[in-house]
Amino acid sequence: MHSFFDPASPQARAVAGLWWWMFGVGMVIWFGVFAVAMYAARQPHGQRGPDDLEHVSPERHRRMERVVAGAVFATILILCAFLVYDFSIGSVLAMHPKRALTIDVVGHQWWWEITYEDPNPSKRVGTANEIHVPVGELVQFKLRAADVIHSIWAPNLGGKKDLIPGYVSTLWFKADTAGVYRGQCTEFCGMQHAQMAFYIVAEPPVKFAGWLAAGSIPNPPPTDSLLLHGRDVFMQRGCASCHSIGGTDARATVGPDLTHFKGRAAIAAGSLSNTRANLTRWIQNPSALKPGVRMPALELSPGEMNALVSYLETLK
Repeated sequence: MHSFFDPASPQARAVAGLWWWMFGVGMVIWFGVFAVAMYAARQPHGQRGPDDLEHVSPERHRRMERVVAGAVFATILILCAFLVYDFSIGSVLAMHPKRALTIDVVGHQWWWEITYEDPNPSKRVGTANEIHVPVGELVQFKLRAADVIHSIWAPNLGGKKDLIPGYVSTLWFKADTAGVYRGQCTEFCGMQHAQMAFYIVAEPPVKFAGWLAAGSIPNPPPTDSLLLHGRDVFMQRGCASCHSIGGTDARATVGPDLTHFKGRAAIAAGSLSNTRANLTRWIQNPSALKPGVRMPALELSPGEMNALVSYLETLK
């Protein structure tokens, strides 16, 4: 369930608390105004005078003025209280922790590039559209856009934040409940904006540490003849012009890093489950599944397609 009504971090819980207070107070005010309106509609408005107009007595007029003034004063107090509450939540969300797991997130049309920072370049882990984080630890996203304005929002874990070309912004949170949480680009960024999703996998620290350590280790080179043929297809038929795979000569950065591609639950930025059938369809004609996508279709023979897909499925 991807909804801010099911918060899984202190930051999301604070935003949800603010919403529920606003909703509750707003409903009380609505019912109060409705009750007063119904009461006023049933009361006589005044006495008809010689001029055939209704006149309100001075006492009733002053009483009505006091009621209106009291309502205005109460409205100002409520708005001021929510303003203070809102700023307090904003200050919490805008904090910059000194120590946190730092993850670079770059928005592209229409996918997410993910890089785990490390002082040792050989230990940096790159992936796409799927972010693993440890439960109970602070995580900081360093956000930027590669092309147009994007916006990132994982409702269960934190607030929305824009990614602006040429500018680095930050977003931080701490997942306190293990699970898989869906996120989405929430700033219109082109034809496939609606299909620019990502997943955050919150897992115990030990499991996360194992995943991160494995992420910096390339897969062993294939030895099977079919897989060797698939790797050759990848290197020679255009895939290596856009993608990178650790341990090979494919080091392009136009498209997602595929080093541990099969370890992801979805492809095409959350559009399709990562199955052999979907992968085959995606390679054959990505524009048919995601119109406007920049990945070109590959004209491969059935044997080449089978070998390529088989090779990609070993990248775990």
